[in-house]
Amino acid sequence: MTTALAPDAAAGPARPASRVAVIGPHILDVLGRPVEEIPAGQGSARLTEIRATAAGTAAGTGVDLAKLGASVSSFGAVGSDLLADVLLAALASYGIDTGGLVRKTEAQTSATILPIRPNGERPALHVPGATRLLQLSDLDLAELAGFDAVLLGGPDALASLSRTDLGTVVAAARTCGALVAVDVLHPGSNREFERISAALAAADWFWPNGDQLLALTGRADLEQAIADVLALGTRAVAVTLGADGCLVAGPDGTLTRIPAISVDVVDTTGCGDAFDAGMLTGLLLGCDPADAAWLGVACGSLVATGLGSDAGLTGLDQALDFLRAANPEVTSRISARRAAISTGERVA
Repeated sequence: MTTALAPDAAAGPARPASRVAVIGPHILDVLGRPVEEIPAGQGSARLTEIRATAAGTAAGTGVDLAKLGASVSSFGAVGSDLLADVLLAALASYGIDTGGLVRKTEAQTSATILPIRPNGERPALHVPGATRLLQLSDLDLAELAGFDAVLLGGPDALASLSRTDLGTVVAAARTCGALVAVDVLHPGSNREFERISAALAAADWFWPNGDQLLALTGRADLEQAIADVLALGTRAVAVTLGADGCLVAGPDGTLTRIPAISVDVVDTTGCGDAFDAGMLTGLLLGCDPADAAWLGVACGSLVATGLGSDAGLTGLDQALDFLRAANPEVTSRISARRAAISTGERVA
């Protein structure tokens, strides 16, 4: 099912927004920069900036999708605490429907402290929290009807969902006619690959980073690792590679390398989530996988220019203007599809 995305304010006449469900980790990030070292004892250090943001493979991607024009609904588990209140307020500020988030009294809201180094690297101090408590009974799978796309973000972090449960969620989304993508949160292991394999088998796309994919499959070669995922039944794979761009294995078996777009890096937090949002936006516009991946790379690059997973990216118009400097031909094709959909024209 493919529908149009809502426009940025200056993009022309209003049209129905694509409806996207994000399921999985909802994390409150607290970030500070630049942190050159942790002071000894009770010492202190002055920072330029401290921010709190909605993050996680579901929430972070959801925020970026909302910025790009989608109508987003969140599903996951949070605590019954002030952290959850802040997180839900952040999501609501972007127009995200948080009715699918359940509160758990047994654990605090998942949260991370991120001291951002001057070069943009981000060591993390993390509390797994309520994310891991989401159960299948917390999800009304019938609610997935009517969504154009479903992102299952971080199934590896959803410890209370079994291998079968994860497969059931993806199968339900596919039955409802949604485009289904899966990403992961943890560094990866063979054990986690086995646990998420049923979800991958039913998914349209898998979007890990290169290190995660190699760790999940136990391979030393990315192409072999991609082949392992495709052998499960996953229809296509896009692997983000940081400064090396991304590698896309499309549904037709074509392998395409997309280069990175150079930016002055402030913070790499959320770049993978932004890639997911950009690529999903392109796919919902009907772009081919390579063009959609270009949009994903552009969005990920923009997020790297600011502090936090919601920084740098402001909207689809901005992302396309940024992409135009790197690849005007791809930008023209994406813009043409967007314009044709906005006017109700049939797009091949």
